[in-house]
Amino acid sequence: MAKTLLKNATIINEGKRIHGDVLISNGRIEKIADNLSDPTASVIDIEGKWLMPGMIDDQVHFREPGLTHKGNIYTESRAAVAGGITSFMEMPNTKPNALTQELLQDKYDIANENAIANYSFFMGASNDNIEEVLKTDAKQVCGVKVFMGSSTGNMLVDNEQTLTGIFSRCEMLIATHCEDEATVRKNLAEYEAKYGENMPIKYHPEIRSVKACYLSSSLAAGLAKKYDTRLHILHLSTAKEMELFRNDIPLKEKRITAEACVHHLWFTDADYDEKGTNIKWNPAVKSASDRDAIWEAVNDNRIDVFATDHAPHTIEEKANNYFNAPSGGPLVQHAVLALLEKAKEGLISVERVVEKMSHAVADCFHIDERGYIREGYYADLVVVDPNKSYAVNRSNLLYKCGWSPFEGYTFSHSIDKTFVNGNLVYNNGQVIEGTTGKRMTFHGH
Repeated sequence: MAKTLLKNATIINEGKRIHGDVLISNGRIEKIADNLSDPTASVIDIEGKWLMPGMIDDQVHFREPGLTHKGNIYTESRAAVAGGITSFMEMPNTKPNALTQELLQDKYDIANENAIANYSFFMGASNDNIEEVLKTDAKQVCGVKVFMGSSTGNMLVDNEQTLTGIFSRCEMLIATHCEDEATVRKNLAEYEAKYGENMPIKYHPEIRSVKACYLSSSLAAGLAKKYDTRLHILHLSTAKEMELFRNDIPLKEKRITAEACVHHLWFTDADYDEKGTNIKWNPAVKSASDRDAIWEAVNDNRIDVFATDHAPHTIEEKANNYFNAPSGGPLVQHAVLALLEKAKEGLISVERVVEKMSHAVADCFHIDERGYIREGYYADLVVVDPNKSYAVNRSNLLYKCGWSPFEGYTFSHSIDKTFVNGNLVYNNGQVIEGTTGKRMTFHGH
């Protein structure tokens, strides 16, 4: 494999900014130093630009197999690398649900052929597949996903005996979607009776309420404490839930970790009037005070990682009324830019963005040799131009679904280049075809 020498970079990594050069060889970072030269390397001068580890997105729905009219591993991984995401972990609620080792392997086979970014896939849990879950190889699979709230197919796990079995017997990381289904259904019936089928979208956070979130996430945290389970709670959306997490020990010692998603850090319930069902997510985008509390928890390390929960639906599907419009939206192409925008606004430092989107994800999931700019690590890198703005519009979207909740917004930064395992896969607005990512590996949970 050819060598690449990145010159004059502002390297943002491990809480520091340094000016230097990075030599990439055989897919890995060979050397980080000042004034490097190598006559066999192709040289790229990135003076004035930031070099960061690529984002590792621990929660995406790329819709393959079975839902490929919305997106697939090829299209959505292209959008991801255009957004500076170099690795992704994909969820099991595809069709069929990834509830057996064979169905899980099918997804790896598809990604091996089609994913331009690095990949891993969660094993799915249901109310009756615990023995199959326990066969999962923790060195080859990122974790087990438990939907303790709304899901598709047979994936709602709300039987307490089943949950006890999973939490007490599974030694791998368990990632949970936490919303109490009984609370949500009760609220939904009340609002439907009151407003009928033309119910305004603005009531979504009252139906999928703070109480529904907290009941479920506190149950998960309680089970994890009881059985010393390795628990990762996904897409937190409420101020109340922040009390469940610790910041008095380092991430590497935590048994319970927490994730915040871009949409819960960006939007609030004030945006429903303008954005409508395009910002309908589960859990719901809630109040400004909830959003502010999540930011506070990000900055004091109760929340450990950033993610997208990228979940595309077609424009036609989203155009339905409240009850029929599916929840979820496409985010991978703009997540890094959205987080850097919040840094520019002063809500967080750029160094902390890098920590939460890359370093901490690698630490949380025990990913081998990724997530940092270190000699010997894979060269999964993103070059950001802090001085070139980027306007989001339909013509530059790479999602198969063809829309974005950020349409019409101009970000202050742009993604200039993305490298996956040392391969330049995105450059100045163009995805470069011809290489595929690698299956991520893990060192014990």
